Amino acid sequence: MKVGLPKGLYYYYCQKWVYFFNELNVEVISYDTNKEIIELGNNSANSEMCLSMKIFLGHINYLQDKCDYILIPNLHYDKKNQMCANFNCLYDLVSNFFKVKLLTFDNKKEIKNYLKVGKELGFKSKQIKKAYKIATIKYNKTFKKLKLENMNKLNSINKKILLVGHSYNIRDKYLNEVIDLFKKFNIEIIYSDLFDDDYYFYLSKELYWKYSKINVSSVAYCKEQVDGIVFFTTFPCGLDSLVNELLMRKIDKPYLNLVIDDLDSLAGMETRIESFVDIIEQD
Repeated sequence: MKVGLPKGLYYYYCQKWVYFFNELNVEVISYDTNKEIIELGNNSANSEMCLSMKIFLGHINYLQDKCDYILIPNLHYDKKNQMCANFNCLYDLVSNFFKVKLLTFDNKKEIKNYLKVGKELGFKSKQIKKAYKIATIKYNKTFKKLKLENMNKLNSINKKILLVGHSYNIRDKYLNEVIDLFKKFNIEIIYSDLFDDDYYFYLSKELYWKYSKINVSSVAYCKEQVDGIVFFTTFPCGLDSLVNELLMRKIDKPYLNLVIDDLDSLAGMETRIESFVDIIEQD
């Protein structure tokens, strides 16, 4: 039994599923984004879709003949924490345009989703509940460690930047070729998506986009402790273009706005990053 998990969009918020399937001895098929996946996404997507959505569709195309099922969320509207419309249409989009067997979950009660998917794969309730419990422990332990490391970087004596972006962008290894350019300057990178929930949602009550709230809150929390802020987004994200612009007008720190569309050449990005590093080192 093989279940495909496309490494795009929702994947980086639902990694507990990986631990869950491993506990049930279900083989998980996932691939890091590569040039072929990018090209498949460009061929599958509408030209007006953002690069993140194209990457997701490229993963679906790449996985469809390599696994028995693909796990796709069927999310519902939540007026308090609304997400980009791309997230809400994933199940319908994939089910209509790709000939693949789908497993699906929603954003309601978590344990019911795991029971539903587990039973579809032929497992009994007892097996599923045990796998879910162990997966939850392993998932929480892993991310607790990552969050602790992220917090510890704030106390570093090195120059520090806050990387502001959605997990599906700043965690994508292909897109991270840009972020890797910071490493040669001995710059500590603080990630906006790696703080405990207590640090999020304590402001921007009028902002109802869930992942934009996370970005805004991380800037408010870290701006006095970092030397600069890097906004990392994919073209043409409407939400980021609005929220990031509002943030940039309000912060008094050096900032760099990186909008990624094509990674065929990093020369231009490298020059901008070098200039930004010069600014924060002189500050």
